[in-house]
Amino acid sequence: MERKRILVVEDDDLHYELYEEALEDYELVRARTVSAALADLSRIRPDIILLDHVLDDGEQGLDFLPELKDLLPYVPVIVVSGALEAHQQIEALQGPRRAHYCLTKPVDLHELRRTVETALRECGEQEIVRQFEALERSKRVDIEELLSRSTDRLTRQTAIRKRLQDAPARPNISALAREFKVARRTIIRDLNELIRRGELPEEVYPKWEAAGGGEEAEEKDTEPDTK
Repeated sequence: MERKRILVVEDDDLHYELYEEALEDYELVRARTVSAALADLSRIRPDIILLDHVLDDGEQGLDFLPELKDLLPYVPVIVVSGALEAHQQIEALQGPRRAHYCLTKPVDLHELRRTVETALRECGEQEIVRQFEALERSKRVDIEELLSRSTDRLTRQTAIRKRLQDAPARPNISALAREFKVARRTIIRDLNELIRRGELPEEVYPKWEAAGGGEEAEEKDTEPDTK
């Protein structure tokens, strides 16, 4: 099986030797600056990036994090640095162009190996796939709920129309709300929709009542509208 490739942006020779020892199961490609890494990124094509913060030529790794994420949005980034304050670590882990992990130097090599394994297994393309799947499930649930609510509303309105077509008196809004187990404002909305569609005469719920008494009833009604 082809070994996973790790781009190590690290200017310190000792630390790079430690990475070589700890990550011997992977193919390591080194760059001393982010600029050098970016210039050769199309050839390197890493599966994961280890990014130091304080680098040669005065570069600071986190300054290049947005550009790295723009070019390699699916590649996990692990920041390894002893020069970051707590607020800098938090900022590096937030936002759409974020790193996935921050490890502090001197790095624990066992923790480094575990973090690399986790990042390769859980982050990157696999993470994007899970996000899309979760989004699709969410959309599917929303559509099903919308269809269910629409069906409930139409069924209720049909029952109300049949009930009121030949009724001599105006409807009792509160009684209908109790019967159908919905808020008063839901019944009022149903009546207005039925009148607007021409399925009930305007006399069932006059405009003056909708503009005056209806609004007053809605203000008094604090029951949540779930239908």
